[in-house]
Amino acid sequence: MNTVSPGGVNLVKTLVATTVASALLAACAAAPLKPGGAAEVRNKLTQLQSDPNLTNRAPLAIKEADAAVRAAEQPQADKELGAHLVYLADRKVEIARAQADTSLAEDQRAALSAQREKARLDARTHEADVAEGKVASARDEAGAANLAAANSAQQNAELQRQIDELHAKPTDRGLVVTLGDVLFASGKADVMSGAAGNLNRLAAFLNKYPDRTVVIEGYTDNVGSEQYNQGLSERRADSVKSYLAGQGVGMLRLSASGKGESGAVADNSSATGRQQNRRVEVVISNPPAASR
Repeated sequence: MNTVSPGGVNLVKTLVATTVASALLAACAAAPLKPGGAAEVRNKLTQLQSDPNLTNRAPLAIKEADAAVRAAEQPQADKELGAHLVYLADRKVEIARAQADTSLAEDQRAALSAQREKARLDARTHEADVAEGKVASARDEAGAANLAAANSAQQNAELQRQIDELHAKPTDRGLVVTLGDVLFASGKADVMSGAAGNLNRLAAFLNKYPDRTVVIEGYTDNVGSEQYNQGLSERRADSVKSYLAGQGVGMLRLSASGKGESGAVADNSSATGRQQNRRVEVVISNPPAASR
């Protein structure tokens, strides 16, 4: 029976350990490894897929990039092949992002163009509305002006009719209405009941135009004393004033005075001339300038 010396046993053990270690190292060297850079490419793809503005804009390119990243993540025994797959995956991800960015930019440009067009149309619509409003306003103003002119013409015609009815004469002082001595009995100052037609028309006119004031002036012929004629002219002017006030004409609008024999409009040497001088003149002021 052969025996192995202690030194031989140790040598065998050493050879076995060395063989096992070499085998393990060889096995490790031959095992496939996940390529470097694959995790970074996956992260870039995840960011693209998580962006709500981009994820749906290049679906085919993103799908191809995802497939390329999955291939790049597979462990490879050949390092160069693994690096090439990572490079291809990175390019696919970059292409997908570029397409998504381009699609987003095109949509944004289209939206901005639509907004500009809408703003332009809105501006034109506003301008048209403003122009139409101006035309309508001008039409309304013209209509109002025509109506005002028509009303003014009608009012002027009515005023002229009443002036003609009163036999009033336009003067610098105003409208002068001459009331002859038929209003009064000879030597009297009381208005006769049957001779008040002109006074009634005059009162109606004054009540229609309350912005006009009235000056009432009494005149006589030269028959009788000057003092008597002065008093008679004053009483007749006051009588006309009282009559108009009784018809609703405000007293503050009325003033009366007697002129006596002065202011004759005809020769007192004839009966006709004296009759013309026996009169009451009612001077109706012109309207204020603002109301003309």
